[in-house]
Amino acid sequence: NKILYLTLALLSVDTGLHYDRYLREVIDFLEKDQHFREKLHNTDMEDIKQGKLAKELDFVSHHVRTKLDELKRQEVNRLRTLIKAKQDLEGGNDIAVDHQALLKQFEYLNHMNPHTFEVEDLDRLIKSATKDLENYDKERHEEFKRYEMMKEHDRREHLKTLGEEERKREEEHYEEMRKKHADHPKVNHPGSQNQLKEVWEEADGLDPEDFDPKTFFNIHDTNGDGFFDEQELEALFTKELEKIYDPSNEEDDMVEMEEERLRMREHVMNEVDSNKDRLVSLDEFLIATKKKEFLEPDSWETLEQNQAYTDEEMREFEEHLAQQEQDLNQKAVDLQKQRDELERQQEQLNEQKKELQQVRKTSTVCNNCHKIRIK
Repeated sequence: NKILYLTLALLSVDTGLHYDRYLREVIDFLEKDQHFREKLHNTDMEDIKQGKLAKELDFVSHHVRTKLDELKRQEVNRLRTLIKAKQDLEGGNDIAVDHQALLKQFEYLNHMNPHTFEVEDLDRLIKSATKDLENYDKERHEEFKRYEMMKEHDRREHLKTLGEEERKREEEHYEEMRKKHADHPKVNHPGSQNQLKEVWEEADGLDPEDFDPKTFFNIHDTNGDGFFDEQELEALFTKELEKIYDPSNEEDDMVEMEEERLRMREHVMNEVDSNKDRLVSLDEFLIATKKKEFLEPDSWETLEQNQAYTDEEMREFEEHLAQQEQDLNQKAVDLQKQRDELERQQEQLNEQKKELQQVRKTSTVCNNCHKIRIK
């Protein structure tokens, strides 16, 4: 079922998309329509991406269309609520909100028709999910790069606070931890015969001499759908990652472990997923096991051999942090000035209030004296 796995809509794993729930519910209800389900299973991936599948929406049952209309209305209301909440946080309570203009940023639905789910909505949803999921790994890599640069920045800033001797000891400890982390058993090339045989022997408890690719595939196709999805592939790398990372070790960073897992999965997908549908079929897997890269792979370079950022990127990152700090400091100064000015104005008001009270008191005394003289 290509589109289901493309969008990950019915998997237990969150896609990471902000419209993940809407995506899942739409695909779930479309699957309940027999006509659409048959088309879904038999349509080529390129045809799906080009929008040909979306046209089949016209033939689904009235019950499913009604439910899809309801789902869309709920999603539009959710987006409007988010827009209003963002406006409130930014202090724009008195500003009129053009919801139609703001809804344009959500490309996965037709905001001009907020009431019914049409062919264009399904076409937009499929294309948006395809594009967003293709960019998802790239965004994760960028997030990891920022994480690594921030970690290095914090380390450098900490060193600045230390005396010469203490700084020297800290640097020595840092180098010791780096060497300790790099001292691990050889990591097999992901997706190679050696790597899979190790899983076959250690995880599956089978004789490596009896290794059979088809049997291996069936064992690890955990949901039995005839494909390795991204999560099933990543599960195959656990043994390799355990050679490098141990959560109880100071030198091992579990965020880096997940990045290594992602690198391994991406590599295997690039090598094996010939039709680029983000799935590995049994046929694709068996073809890959006959290639030289499977039988005689190159060595695998782990993260410690591939720094996530360049020196130039680190320099620009620290300049950006310095500018952010400068901006925050200036904002703090401006806020303090505003506070001082408000306090000054409050003092003036208090003085004026005292003067007014004194004038009223004097006036009252004079009036009383005038009344006594008259009597």
